[in-house]
Amino acid sequence: METEVQKKVVIFASGAGSNAKAIIEYFKGHNNIEISLVVTNRKEAKVLDIAKDNKIYTLYISKSEWEQKEKVLEILASYDLIALAGFLLKIPDYLIEVFRNRIINIHPALLPKFGGKGMYGMNVHRAVKEAGELESGITIHLVDEVYDNGLHLKQAKVTLSREDDANKISKKVLALEHEFFPKIIEQYLSKL
Repeated sequence: METEVQKKVVIFASGAGSNAKAIIEYFKGHNNIEISLVVTNRKEAKVLDIAKDNKIYTLYISKSEWEQKEKVLEILASYDLIALAGFLLKIPDYLIEVFRNRIINIHPALLPKFGGKGMYGMNVHRAVKEAGELESGITIHLVDEVYDNGLHLKQAKVTLSREDDANKISKKVLALEHEFFPKIIEQYLSKL
């Protein structure tokens, strides 16, 4: 009996890593998908501890090192998919070109609302609150050269109340992120 080809995923993350943790836990012991590297642009990112606790290789790439195209592409050459889990640098165009339709991101709002440069984390949730929105959610999408512009793979919504502050909105949206991001990665990889 032939075994399925192993798909290798690299997670890019800049912060606490709750989405990275959800992805890592979801794929533990998976038959044909492996999370085998976590890349960060911040030496102090908590996601590094999560990766180490799960015996996953980590790599810090400084902002200036991202400009070393050949070196970065050589490091990432064996990966099938890049999952952005709270990665706060714009992905270089050369990486988008080489990994066209193989970089997936999660955004904590219902795009096209509340997207674009500077719209990440609590900035998004504060903007949702200030706009008086009665729903928010997530958008899982492919990455292209424009912030938050790529093809939508999944949107999921959550109802908000007028009493919800940005922190409460964040918690509601984060629950959706953890529920759906690993599943959509798995579904998308099954088609590659």
